[in-house]
Amino acid sequence: MNHNTPITPRPLPLHSPTDVTERLASSDQLRARGIPAGEVAARCRPGAWQQLLPGVFLLRPGPPTSEDRLHAALLYGRRAGAVPPQGPDAMITGLAALTLHRFACAPPLTALDRIDILVPRTRRLRSTGWVRVVRAPESPEPVELTGLPVAPVARAVADAVWGLTDAETVRRLLTEAVRGGHCEPGAVVRELNRARLLNRPHVVDAVDALLAEGRSRSEQRLYEMVREFGLPDPLWNVDLRLPGGPHLGGVDAYWPDQSVAVELDTRAPRQEDDALWSEYTRKREHLERLGITVVHLTPRKLREAMDQQAAVVRTALVAAPDRQPATYVVVLPR
Repeated sequence: MNHNTPITPRPLPLHSPTDVTERLASSDQLRARGIPAGEVAARCRPGAWQQLLPGVFLLRPGPPTSEDRLHAALLYGRRAGAVPPQGPDAMITGLAALTLHRFACAPPLTALDRIDILVPRTRRLRSTGWVRVVRAPESPEPVELTGLPVAPVARAVADAVWGLTDAETVRRLLTEAVRGGHCEPGAVVRELNRARLLNRPHVVDAVDALLAEGRSRSEQRLYEMVREFGLPDPLWNVDLRLPGGPHLGGVDAYWPDQSVAVELDTRAPRQEDDALWSEYTRKREHLERLGITVVHLTPRKLREAMDQQAAVVRTALVAAPDRQPATYVVVLPR
């Protein structure tokens, strides 16, 4: 053998891999197996290995499957050279994540020309090819689906909406997130606000419809709670006023004999949220100074622990005789 003798790549222990973790490897993983970069380049020829993304290789011929592409995107998100993450590693987000969450309105993985991955803000990565890198100041806790780390629904929806311009598609995604029981409307709106998407008219329209529907569903759960747990029938959706005086505010349910009110907190967590919360707090404090007990319920509490919320309301009603009589207020339909 002399210096002119061509070097033939030696056989590798990755022949005809069937498991996705064996079909794919990063350049670091191959180097750790004793396969130098020159040999990797030699294997990347027609009918052999393929480089799917920078530093990520498919160790077989033929087009990559959807599973290959998902795992390859995650391998790219975890490649060496990035600043060590201050939280969870890369996770699938956007439309691909919603497909994994089994959203009916999300396209199949085979129809996606892009896969979004969510990584900590400190990672030095750029979007490349069919992978879009999304950075998060604080990475959410991923959900494991089909063995893959996937962003929670609310975050995945926001990342999907970022790349959508069709108002109907955005509305369907937001609606399924709530109707499907994946998350509360407030969680979706909060993520949209963090992503600075609430300045887009088609997103705002979809959010307004979502919040209206979310409030309607919460009101239905409140009716259900009163009926199923045998609470006295209240006056529904009324305004309270002092006789000849100012308007005190509206409540979702009111028991005048016990001076107990229930208010659903379905506020949209937008930029003016602090002002809305201050207004709500002032109203509640004013009512309580008049001797009216205000029970604050959230959609999530009603959905996840209705029996506990019924117990809270029942306790307030039972305790009414032990309190000082409330100031008389006028009750008007809202």
